[in-house]
Amino acid sequence: MPEQISKYPDVTLRILEEAGAVCGEGVPQKILTACPPERFCSLPSGEICIYGIADIPTMTQISKQELATVVCPGGQKDATGTGGLSVAQGVALGGIFIAGVLFGRFWRRSGKSGKQLDARLP
Repeated sequence: MPEQISKYPDVTLRILEEAGAVCGEGVPQKILTACPPERFCSLPSGEICIYGIADIPTMTQISKQELATVVCPGGQKDATGTGGLSVAQGVALGGIFIAGVLFGRFWRRSGKSGKQLDARLP
């Protein structure tokens, strides 16, 4: 029996009820026993559970990994689609920044600041 995802689960449930489905709390759940009762509908041909977008993590028939391959094709790259940095790239960039700060402090302490270099020029 299917679990369905809808951006508007309440509207989907209302449409199912208008089409003859029996939905809501108190309806016997024979197969989809993990479905929240308020999202459950029973029809003569079977049962259906309607999940909203925010309810996806609670679904039992579709795993997050299966959904990720469709929503974010190409692997675990930037899930936002905005071209952001990966975790490894962010760590590398942070390391380079810290190394630059430390090198700049070392450079100033070693007496090679810009003022001293300017004073040596003719």
